[in-house]
Amino acid sequence: MGHTRLYRHGNLEAEGFPVGDVSELVKDPTAVVWFDMCAPTEEELQAISEELGLHALAVEDALQHRQRPKLDVYDSHMFLSVYASAFDAESGRVRIAPAAAFVTRNALVTVRQTDDFSVEQVLRRWDEGTDLARHGVAFLLHGLLDYVVDSHFETVEAMDEQVEVLEETVFGDRPVGPEDQRRTFELRKSLVTLRRIVMPMREAVNSLMRRNGLIGDGEMAPYFQDVYDQVLRATEWTESLRDLVSNIRETHLTMQSNRMNLIMKRVTSWAAIIAVPTLITGFYGQNIPFPGFGHLWGFLSSTVLIVVASATLYRVFRARDWL
Repeated sequence: MGHTRLYRHGNLEAEGFPVGDVSELVKDPTAVVWFDMCAPTEEELQAISEELGLHALAVEDALQHRQRPKLDVYDSHMFLSVYASAFDAESGRVRIAPAAAFVTRNALVTVRQTDDFSVEQVLRRWDEGTDLARHGVAFLLHGLLDYVVDSHFETVEAMDEQVEVLEETVFGDRPVGPEDQRRTFELRKSLVTLRRIVMPMREAVNSLMRRNGLIGDGEMAPYFQDVYDQVLRATEWTESLRDLVSNIRETHLTMQSNRMNLIMKRVTSWAAIIAVPTLITGFYGQNIPFPGFGHLWGFLSSTVLIVVASATLYRVFRARDWL
């Protein structure tokens, strides 16, 4: 028993039946079958390949864990590689869940690497769109793609909220700390990861839409067009966030440099002010007679000179915004 479904004439006739029954069901041209395989072995995929006539290259790609999102078209079927995504706000990282799908005339086989790829979410979309079930495999494939693209959109939306928080730190009164720098770096890495799985989806969905034999120009075409539009929005959003995070990082560095220059400017100015009294007291501390030596007026004149020179330097530095 596993994740299996049987549709006939737009109606759900059975689900949860053994995968071994699939080979007989697909022989019926009126039946549309879906079944799911989670972390299958090579032998299990080979058995399915013989039943459905799958290409050896497609089976090999389904076993690999680092395929880019793509759509490969063969004589009797298509092979689709996709990635669902989720954003962890605490760590700032994107979790991806790979999956593959074999699409035949009346069967859809999904191959997942882990349970992170939620079959329940796909089933929910199928159950909500039962009026489209009469379109067979196109209906099943749309539900799968809709879940994948929605996960991309939710991920980039969550990351956008994190970027807004980082924007507030750029011109804040609090200096940018190591935690803000780490979060900026993690977001940039996550956006690069998300871009790798979102960008190729545009080409994959576009190639699928050109296959009029499966989708056609009828009722399902607008639904796939909507998925394509969502892919474009997620792609553009990811690109803009990636540029924005880079700008935030550069602004952080610029602000730190400006703050360091301001500190150095103030320290230098105070050092100049302190150097003047040191010079004057050093001159009057010589062990040789000088004007006012041994007299009260000599002490008073040196004190006045120190105060006037220091005050003059302070006013000059303040006027130039050095203090």
